[in-house]
Amino acid sequence: MKNETHPDYHEITVIMTDGTQFVTRSTYGAPGAKLHLDIDPKTHPAWTGQHRLVDRGGQLAKFNKRFAGITGKKEEGAAATDAAPAEKIKVTTTVKKKKA
Repeated sequence: MKNETHPDYHEITVIMTDGTQFVTRSTYGAPGAKLHLDIDPKTHPAWTGQHRLVDRGGQLAKFNKRFAGITGKKEEGAAATDAAPAEKIKVTTTVKKKKA
């Protein structure tokens, strides 16, 4: 086996969202590094069965700000029958014959 083909495999400390921690072996970081988890089995909906919104990077706030005016519901007073009927468009094509 060639030397230096695999990354260094060492012990790191994993810190869960509730503050508990455990030591495991990984190629992450340097020996003794700490890995802070944003989502783990104690908070992820797949394991807990509860849906929670976790907004670590401001993405949820950014989305809500961008689409604040969109409701997806029809405005009151505007019924579907009040809309103008769609016009029918007639499509014609011409075929040019090739000269022999």
